[in-house]
Order: sequence, then C-alpha cells, then structure tokens
Amino acid sequence: MKQIILLLLPAIMGNMVWAQYKPLDKGSSIQFTIKNFGINTGGSFTGLQGEINFDSHDLSAAKVNVSIDAGTINTDNETRDEHLRQDTYFDVKDYPRISFVSTKITASDKTGVLFIFGKLTIKNQTREISFPFTVTPNGNGYLFKGTFNINRKDFGVGGTSIISNSLEVQLSILATK
Repeated sequence: MKQIILLLLPAIMGNMVWAQYKPLDKGSSIQFTIKNFGINTGGSFTGLQGEINFDSHDLSAAKVNVSIDAGTINTDNETRDEHLRQDTYFDVKDYPRISFVSTKITASDKTGVLFIFGKLTIKNQTREISFPFTVTPNGNGYLFKGTFNINRKDFGVGGTSIISNSLEVQLSILATK
C-alpha cells in the first residue's frame, strides 16, 4: 500500500495549485492620509515583508501575513519623521514592525471586489479590521489594492495630539511567486 501511495503522490501533487506569493517592497505602496491642523497631510512606509497565499478559485484557503518597517515612515519632513518614530507615536525602538494577519477573505456583491478581515497590530495593540480590495493579475503575480480607516488612538499612537484621530491607509501591494 505504501508503494502505491508513493507512486500516486507525484500525480496528486502535480494537480495542486500552489498559490504562494511574496509581497514586493519595490513596486508596492503603503500610504496614509491624516488631518493635521485641519489640513490633509500624509506619508508612507516601506520595508514590506511577508507572504500571501491566494487563489481566486478558493478564497477559503487565502491568507495574508505581512508587515512593514515602522521606522521607514516618510512624510517628506525628516524632523517630523524623527518625532513620529519616538515612543509617543510609533515607538519604533520597541515596536519596529506594523503587521496584518488575515482571518478570512470573502467575495462581495461587486464584481472584482473582495473583502479581507484580519488583525492589524501597531505598538503591540491588535484590532480587528476589514476592508474591500481589488485583485488584478500582474505578470507572475497579483496587484492587491485597498483602502481602510483606523483610529490612531486604538493603537496608542500620538496621545493627545492636534492631529485627527482618524486616518486613511491606502494599499497597493505587488506580489509575485
């Protein structure tokens, strides 16, 4: 019996679709917009790492586990960036990465739009989030795009600051095999 299984294993494995993708830091974009003194301002992060398991024909098996380097915050103002790296904001010394781990991905009522549910962790504070996103085939992988809003205070970022509590995060994640 063991020999039959060993003989069939290559045939079985050959029919499986391996859908593991690596998010690319270069070609991806993680940006945010927040009001400061009532004026929209924003920035970006880099240092994207992780893995994405995705097969559009089997969303129940889809999983996302990614993180970014909190110390790479870039608002086009180095003085402000250094301030944001300090403990009152992102505390990059103690919490160097911001991470997201999906719990499920589902279809939506709109063609081409999916929903992702998961856990966002900033400064060791984890909150459940969900948001719609699109997936576009791109060469040897996919381009994942989505936008969501969070409350910075839910993650202990910024204390009692003059900046808005709510911010928008825009994702454009390129992932390849």
